[in-house]
Amino acid sequence: MPLHAREKTGRNDPCPCGSGKKYKHCCLPGFVPSIDSLWARQHAESERLTQEITRFAARKFGDQIYEAWQDFNMRDVPPPLEEFSDERQVFMPYFFFQWNPDGLSRRRTARGQGGVVARWYMLEKSKQLTAMERMFLEQATTQPLSFYEVVWNEPGERMVVRDVLIGGETEVIERSGSRTLRPGDLLFAQIWHQPELAVFGSMAPLAIPPDKKVEVIDLRKKLKKRMARQNRYLTPHDLLRYADLIRATYLGIRNALHTPPRLCNTDGDPFLFHTLTFRIESAEAAFEALASLAVGRSREELFDDAELDEGGKLRSVDFDWIREGNRKFKSWDNTILGHIKISAKRLIAEVNSENRAKRLRQEIEKRLGSPAVHESTIAQTLEEMRKNTPQQEAEEAELCEAELETLLADPEARKFLQATMQKQIESWVHEKIPALGGRTPIEAVRDSDGKEAVEALLLQWERHDEKDISPNQIRPDISAIRRLLNLAPRAS
Repeated sequence: MPLHAREKTGRNDPCPCGSGKKYKHCCLPGFVPSIDSLWARQHAESERLTQEITRFAARKFGDQIYEAWQDFNMRDVPPPLEEFSDERQVFMPYFFFQWNPDGLSRRRTARGQGGVVARWYMLEKSKQLTAMERMFLEQATTQPLSFYEVVWNEPGERMVVRDVLIGGETEVIERSGSRTLRPGDLLFAQIWHQPELAVFGSMAPLAIPPDKKVEVIDLRKKLKKRMARQNRYLTPHDLLRYADLIRATYLGIRNALHTPPRLCNTDGDPFLFHTLTFRIESAEAAFEALASLAVGRSREELFDDAELDEGGKLRSVDFDWIREGNRKFKSWDNTILGHIKISAKRLIAEVNSENRAKRLRQEIEKRLGSPAVHESTIAQTLEEMRKNTPQQEAEEAELCEAELETLLADPEARKFLQATMQKQIESWVHEKIPALGGRTPIEAVRDSDGKEAVEALLLQWERHDEKDISPNQIRPDISAIRRLLNLAPRAS
């Protein structure tokens, strides 16, 4: 059967419904079964075949399933299968229909002769297989896995998907997965093209979010580059040939989605909150030496916020450590790097990364010299900080949040904050984005692959903003970014 094509059933061929009769004596004469009845019948037959081949695999190859799990994950020590139980819906078809115990065998069968389990099963059961079972086995062993983007979806019924790697759209009957999928989601799946309909033969359990499409586009570029050396286009047979490379891309995406996000500051440093404590001789001397760290604020402005004693001498003061501009957000005038509190005999500095802690300690010791004695540096993760936050600070944080809500309820204040945020957001089009290969979005949209990648990033951005439904929440206008990049508005 040709890949990605339907094969017509001859009049004298066995009927695809599995009845055992010839097609002309069964479903051909004047009978056009509904898609629902065809799907139900074929789904039941597929389920029965799956149960049989599962029992066969357990009997013949059960002691090799861990080896197959290693091969599937491309790791000698993969995560326990028990912790990835959902992954069985894509791993077990791999075990049944693609897996081969050694690389040589895998290369010999790269054109789709099937894995060792499938070949042994068909050899042992050859005389007992129905026409429909043979069709299922042929599809399972010859159709490639690819990345499909949801184009259109009728929840609980069907969807139209586009093959991101080789192009082309297919309408797939899908009852369960279609209930939660949205246009723009990606699937790592295998499609079975049957005479009357197409279904997913296997499908990874996770809906891949739109922004991960950038990695699939990078894979497509690599594959097309290899084909260009041979002066030809990428074909379904090539997807079989490079099945390991395609699966490696899926595994990278899967593992990233299962890994907690790495929170960083605007310098790209992981969040690790540091509190540095120094013993000092004079609050006035410390203030005079360190005031210039608050770039953009004069000494007089800082002193206005200070606490003085009855004699007019400095008792305590606190101010931000500020740097001009921002490496990540070019529209920012400055960046707050930390906070400094000075009292009679003590200086406490707070920053949110190890690198900033080292830099600030060097600045303090250089500027104050021997009168400043470092007493301690305490590092805490975000989770530890939350646990150790005193009740008073927690109450102050709640008060600040309430004040912000009140501020956002003021139309004029909201308008100002919205304009400020929008200016920062729109500067994104001129920033170098790692996901775009270090190009800016305005550079990336000049070619088709880059444009598709930018569209995927914007769609993910729009989805993220949908989650916040607070009445006074300010949100970026992504349509303005689309206009700056000359991209079509998002389809509703």
